[in-house]
Amino acid sequence: MLAIIGGSGMTKLSCLEISHRQIVRTPYGEPSGPLMFGKINDCEIVFLARHGHGHTIPPHLVNYRANLWALHQFNPQQVIAVVSVGGIRTDLIPGSIVVPDQIIDYTYARKFTYFDNTDRPIIYTDFTYPYCEETRVCLLESAKRAGEMLIDGGVYAVTQGPRLETAAEVNRLENDGADMIGMTGMPEAILAKELDLPYAAIAAVANYAAGRGTSVRAIPLEEVYAVLEKAMVSVRNILEHMVIRHGN
Repeated sequence: MLAIIGGSGMTKLSCLEISHRQIVRTPYGEPSGPLMFGKINDCEIVFLARHGHGHTIPPHLVNYRANLWALHQFNPQQVIAVVSVGGIRTDLIPGSIVVPDQIIDYTYARKFTYFDNTDRPIIYTDFTYPYCEETRVCLLESAKRAGEMLIDGGVYAVTQGPRLETAAEVNRLENDGADMIGMTGMPEAILAKELDLPYAAIAAVANYAAGRGTSVRAIPLEEVYAVLEKAMVSVRNILEHMVIRHGN
């Protein structure tokens, strides 16, 4: 089974033939919504909308622990997280799609670990490479088969949100080595790692980061949604081809 977490621009998976929805209870509270089970090209899929039905849960209030725990109960072979980002690096223009390979975490006050119970020994999780490389390669190969351009690698800076960044903050993030900015990559990635889930992200660049390109004066929010809608067509195509590979 392949698990897909949908983000901004992908609150549902139109190519998914839904067989049933299931509400899952977890020790960490309620997930963002019911898990949707179904098939794409005869391959079993479980889908979860990160921001809930109607995109009502802001990034800093997503119950990441419940979401990952719920998916983990069904033993997915791989977990693909769909995210939207602002592009800092010059080749990450609006509409492009990238598979990040590193993360810098700027979030705070989020529930970021399953190992916070003081009656158990401390467990340290290696996070040198935050994403599953095999899953990243699957995405890249699927993009080739789908005829879609997919950029390999990039540092994903995860900010708190829901506000967007200042131009000065983007300069700082670039100096730190960031290539793109989003709000949901953490703690999702580390929680997946703690649960031993093979997890990778596919990021649609929705806009230039603040102070860059067409966002030099302000981010043109009215254009962002149109860009995302078009980019998600390519993301869905890649996911469909990944499913075909999964089923073989």
